[in-house]
Amino acid sequence: QVQLVESGGGLVQAGGSLRLSCAASGSIFSIDTMGWYRQAPGKQRELVATITSSGSTNYADSVKGRFTISRDNAKNTGYLQMNSLKPEDTAVYYCNCKIRRSGTVREILRLNDYWGQGTQVTVSS
Repeated sequence: QVQLVESGGGLVQAGGSLRLSCAASGSIFSIDTMGWYRQAPGKQRELVATITSSGSTNYADSVKGRFTISRDNAKNTGYLQMNSLKPEDTAVYYCNCKIRRSGTVREILRLNDYWGQGTQVTVSS
């Protein structure tokens, strides 16, 4: 079993900062891409940022220059540093990890998609 636990959401004023964390635990062989997605009320879930196991990053245009994604491979933990927050950043933020589970060769070769439970970020104007 693999679990993703997110933390760090909350209420902040516009211009403020928050740092989200996503800790993966369980039978993990390795974590490929880690990502953050968000879903605002009445909208579809959208990509915020991703980071590969080698550290290559990708950001949505709306957060470039304000958000920074990072990871600590030794701790199986990913982070999203969010600065200069805007009211339009208000959403539930979800962590996504593509994980190879420990076990047989077949399990190690298989890439599984896992999601966190979501954490609310609210930015007031």
